[in-house]
Amino acid sequence: MHNPGHRFQAQDHFADGAQYIDGRLTKGTSGRNHVVVDPATGDGIYTYQLASTVDVDAAVEAARGAFPGWSGATPGERSDAMHRFAAVLADRAEEFARVESLQCGKPLKLTREFDVPGTIDNTAYFAGAARHLQGQSAGEYSGDHTSYVRREPIGVVGSIAPWNYPLQMAAWKVLPAIAAGNTIVLKPAEVTPLTSLLFAEAATQAGIPDGVVNIVTGAGREAGEHLVGHPDVVMTSFTGSTAVGKRVAEIATSTVKRLHLELGGKAPFVVFDDADLEAAVHGAVAGALINTGQDCTAATRAYVQRPLYEEFVSRTAALMDTVRLGDPFAPDTDLGPLISFAQRDRVAGFVDRARSYARVVTGGEIPRNLEHGAYYRPTLVADAAQDSEIVQSEIFGPVLVVVPFDSDDEGIRLANDTPYGLAASAWSRDVYRANRATREIKAGCVWVNDHIPIISEMPHGGYRASGFGKDMSSYSFEEYTQIKHVMFDNTAVARKDWHRTIFGDR
Repeated sequence: MHNPGHRFQAQDHFADGAQYIDGRLTKGTSGRNHVVVDPATGDGIYTYQLASTVDVDAAVEAARGAFPGWSGATPGERSDAMHRFAAVLADRAEEFARVESLQCGKPLKLTREFDVPGTIDNTAYFAGAARHLQGQSAGEYSGDHTSYVRREPIGVVGSIAPWNYPLQMAAWKVLPAIAAGNTIVLKPAEVTPLTSLLFAEAATQAGIPDGVVNIVTGAGREAGEHLVGHPDVVMTSFTGSTAVGKRVAEIATSTVKRLHLELGGKAPFVVFDDADLEAAVHGAVAGALINTGQDCTAATRAYVQRPLYEEFVSRTAALMDTVRLGDPFAPDTDLGPLISFAQRDRVAGFVDRARSYARVVTGGEIPRNLEHGAYYRPTLVADAAQDSEIVQSEIFGPVLVVVPFDSDDEGIRLANDTPYGLAASAWSRDVYRANRATREIKAGCVWVNDHIPIISEMPHGGYRASGFGKDMSSYSFEEYTQIKHVMFDNTAVARKDWHRTIFGDR
């Protein structure tokens, strides 16, 4: 495996604890330890004490204390601080890439070329966007008054991020919140806290004031639920499973909080019979296997029109067989392990149950030479029924299911036939056919002749059971700002005409 000399020494770096509160690392007070495991080796890389509700209270209090100063800073001052933040991240890019690979098992080429550059770009984008938080222009809409709209920060945000993209999800939560003038307490997944802690450290290094960005690393039922229900937290942003999202919504709505949910997905990949088959095959393998399939927008259901179906299945299986599994730090590794042995076994369970009703074309096994890690071979399943478990349920692993369809109507109907609606793609050379698919497929993002790319300037979020609200782009400010209508009387008349509806005559 990789040279231990290249490993990030988490126990040394975070010796003071895995909580980042008011600009410094502290130990949790729950009395319960948690071990961060390298999923490529099964080795423990960091042991820390989980956060308690007391730690959450301290983080919220720090955020509340920092809010007046940060929200009162000019847009230019916040922008300058965030530009410095982006520069710090760029300077430490290799460190972030290695730590993300270590705690997640991601191939280093993925963290170097996707996770970390995307986070730096997001930071630079929101540094600029911080200067563009205007409301509507002033106008005399009633005739006797001038109205204008202010867009104001809302206060302390409590966010919960998942384990599949720890660094990027931390950024997606933190950046729009603080660019708008809010302060934040983020709870990362307890299995992958390291880059979230580094991200908060980098914010402090860039000169962002203490208390603006806080991290509490604890269990969901204790730290997470307490954060969501905290009376001083005015907004909750959660990314994770739909099942847990429902619980978050119950707690948040009971305390009348603003809520943003980015939940599960089961993205359709619709290949019409005039598609570029080579492009579709390459897109399917890349879109299904990114991050070992642990991506809520990953291509999971390929619907292929009947004339291309068999060739698509055979060529996709052949290309999947060329994907190289191995040490995440090796330059020739394409695919790393799943996040844990439990997740690997969960994925294997879906495939094993599918053998009774579908065809496992390739993969569907744990590689014998990599049993020490949570590895699973890229897997292609064909001929499953639309209502089967493997078509309907989110697997979150390197598994692609292929289903044939006949008419365009049927292809779009099947694409929409799950509870989810986060992302989708349509593959066709016909602009009218593709345009119809983008209109009729119910998903927050629909790619045409590609699948997966995201950009800071465009929103990310879902329909239906995939949640609501947007990450990234200027649209995310709708989650993190309050709209205020201000109205000035222009007449200087003491007795207004409308007063007669309350007292007196005209």
